[in-house]
Amino acid sequence: FDERFEAALARCSTAHADERAALLGQNLEAAIAWANEAVGDVEQRTNGALDPMLGPEWTESLAHRARHASRAPYEKVAGVAPSPSLTFILAWLSDEFQLAAGTASPETSLRDHGLDSLAATRLVVALESHLGRRVDASLLWRSATIGEFANAVDGARVDVPSGTPTVPERDAHPDALPISQWPEYRTLLGRLAEATAGEARNPYFAVHEGVSGAIARVSGRELLNFANYNYLGLSGHPLVTRAAQTAADQYGTSVSASRVASGERPLHAELERELAQFVGAEGALVFVGGHATNVAVLSHLFGPGDLVLCDALIHNSALQGAAFSGARWVTFPHNDWAACDAMLTELRPRHRRAIVVIEGAYSADGDIPDLARFVDVKQRHGAMLMVDEAHSLGVLGATGRGIAEGANVDPAAIDILMGTLSKTLASCGGYVAGSTALVEYLKYTAPGFVYSVGITPPNAAAALAALRLLDAEPERVSRLRANAERFAAYAREVGLDIGRSAGTAVIPVIVGDSMRAVRMSQDLFARGVNVQPMISPAVPNDEARLRFFVSSEHTDEQLRAAVRATADALASEVAST
Repeated sequence: FDERFEAALARCSTAHADERAALLGQNLEAAIAWANEAVGDVEQRTNGALDPMLGPEWTESLAHRARHASRAPYEKVAGVAPSPSLTFILAWLSDEFQLAAGTASPETSLRDHGLDSLAATRLVVALESHLGRRVDASLLWRSATIGEFANAVDGARVDVPSGTPTVPERDAHPDALPISQWPEYRTLLGRLAEATAGEARNPYFAVHEGVSGAIARVSGRELLNFANYNYLGLSGHPLVTRAAQTAADQYGTSVSASRVASGERPLHAELERELAQFVGAEGALVFVGGHATNVAVLSHLFGPGDLVLCDALIHNSALQGAAFSGARWVTFPHNDWAACDAMLTELRPRHRRAIVVIEGAYSADGDIPDLARFVDVKQRHGAMLMVDEAHSLGVLGATGRGIAEGANVDPAAIDILMGTLSKTLASCGGYVAGSTALVEYLKYTAPGFVYSVGITPPNAAAALAALRLLDAEPERVSRLRANAERFAAYAREVGLDIGRSAGTAVIPVIVGDSMRAVRMSQDLFARGVNVQPMISPAVPNDEARLRFFVSSEHTDEQLRAAVRATADALASEVAST
């Protein structure tokens, strides 16, 4: 408690005067929530890793009712009559997230309904159009309930004591401030202050020296490494390194143009052909980045009048692509094919095209969707299915061909297979695989491909060499799976909570508190284990965890040592609290 209190004070001390003054117009609960916000996970689905992305509930859960049963109605908290903007906000939320009747109410929180930074922007734009004036977007996050937000938008405030500092007046351009004074930046400083309170080491942007594999070298120290995606140990493999060097010698370090213009090289076609063959698709197309691949594909294939349904825990890149497309996009509860089915039943008839977007293996929990069920759902509703295989290629299936092989489902049943080159394939970039028509259409028309430089020759060559090693040495996949099973078993034996992890290389150890997760990461670093915390708001605070990425190259003793160290660190935490 003392550490949380000190961190909250540190956050307040770094706040801009505008922020502190604005907080005086909010209730105590909103102020406390603001002061205790934390740094989120840098890899996950939130915008900039700082906003929550919690899937909207189809109905209000009993747990939610119990959690907020003691909260007074917003009219009592604010001490004013119902806001004239309230009806518009509730109607917008119900339409945007396709909420069941009565789910959104003045007493519920905007975050309860899955409002992330992208949806927040759309709500503010809609409100400004409705009201004909500017709306302060920061009020969204400073209001504990929808009712309080509506009152704040309409100017309702709790009486401020006389003598209280007010927000300084600005010129005619209220947003013309240096970035250093933006509330968003000041919020970031506060979150970083909390994460590094006391003597804590900043866990982000640690400089690694040398190849990152089962062992990492950080600040001159060798550590057991569970904080990278080198699942099969192919990054740093002599054949992969040599292929990249040879390509650089032959073609240079850049193709220096978009591929459609003059940037095409033989390596591109070789890589795409062999990728398609490996995953069981007619064709494939390689992009320069994994995140950019999802954004480019979804934003180009879908638009106004279309429907994009994303799993609640889908990666940020898919959410960005859906949002940029202009299509109606909603999230369904994590891995809940039945909820997805129900939403399609209601929404599909009102839209031109529809696509369901899931992951082959989820990087927060290490769990796997029921692919056969999702294929059945999409077929019955005349929808498409896209699977992000970033964490499942080279991991799932007997030979690492991904979730389709692992689930014994024909890969042709998946309309769009997406993956990255930066994990199993030891390079950098992304790809989509599917029908010949899909690939050809994207190749000639997708702005994210047509107007982007082509993937570099060294990266293409490295990915191609890694893919050939994966195809020739499937025992690497077997070794990875055995290591993951052993780590999970050892963790359970000592009472560690690994959540829903099931058969993947991602194994969370849930510790139930964000500050505890940060401290344990620091403790484990001192004990010689490199593992990163994943904390609120990327996950709920009571699901804060350490996220272990297991590789085929870890030895049994390394796995046992990491589990022992984690159990000891957790025991020390419990004993000190």
